[in-house]
Amino acid sequence: MDTTDPVPSPTSTTASTATHPIRPRRVSFDWQRTPLHWIPDEPTATHVINVLHLLLPAGERWFVKVFKEALPLVTDPELLKDVKGFMGQEATHSVQHSYVLDHLAEQGLDTRPYTKHVDWMFDVMLGERPPGGLPVSAREWLRFRLSLIAAIEQFTAVLGDWVLRAEELELARPDEVMLDLLRWHGAEEVEHRAVAFDMYQHTGGSGLPRYVRRVEGMAFTAPMLLWLWAFGAAYLIRHDPQLRGRLRYTLREHNRAVRKGLLPSWRELGAAIPRYLRRSYHPSQEGSLRAAVEYLASSPAARAAAGAIGRTAAS
Repeated sequence: MDTTDPVPSPTSTTASTATHPIRPRRVSFDWQRTPLHWIPDEPTATHVINVLHLLLPAGERWFVKVFKEALPLVTDPELLKDVKGFMGQEATHSVQHSYVLDHLAEQGLDTRPYTKHVDWMFDVMLGERPPGGLPVSAREWLRFRLSLIAAIEQFTAVLGDWVLRAEELELARPDEVMLDLLRWHGAEEVEHRAVAFDMYQHTGGSGLPRYVRRVEGMAFTAPMLLWLWAFGAAYLIRHDPQLRGRLRYTLREHNRAVRKGLLPSWRELGAAIPRYLRRSYHPSQEGSLRAAVEYLASSPAARAAAGAIGRTAAS
């Protein structure tokens, strides 16, 4: 059965979210019982996924900063509402993934030597002003960074859809708290899959220049994410105190985990790029909003957050 959602009219920038509100969920997770290798006997798969925790705290803070810069350019009230909901969700993601880094440090895996490079990339290289005095106008620099966020969100939507469908990962008996974090986050990525794209389309100019900049954003994003992921996985495995140098990150080990269904396939990730580059593309074609909403209704963390809000309102 086809679980994808209808493609919106290309004349509407917010068609994908117009009937579904984007709102943050103030979740929390208890990491006290989560082991370092939260997928049992699968350190490579564990640490490849753990790269998310290395990238997302700084990356999603940066999303919020860039969107704050662009808010005055938004003239569509529905898009503005979605963007503010997106910002709230991304801020929550950043905080929750940073807590995982604290948990890794408590287990002897210090990630700061890696994350300082990630912080520099987002705060300096992709900061409010072009690096090194590049002769780029403030408007074009903002549009370029918005194109990067739209491209990154293409991959987060694909990853979110994958983790919601990853039956083999669930059968591998992963830590339940970590699986809930990943699926809660993945469901929200599918839920707001079109917001960054719509934001770019709305504020990124028009015609061929807007499309070319979208292509440039993906041309920068795809290799950068690949490099950061490989570097991050290698770092985590090399510094894992339980492995003590007995394992290295290799393509062979990565592909073994892919074949077991513990990681998304290269084909699935790679196919997201040509889809995104189609002139007619819209992210509402990614994943299933229905599946995302269903998971958010059953997620232990999301249900606890909703219950806490309900108890506060009733008091």
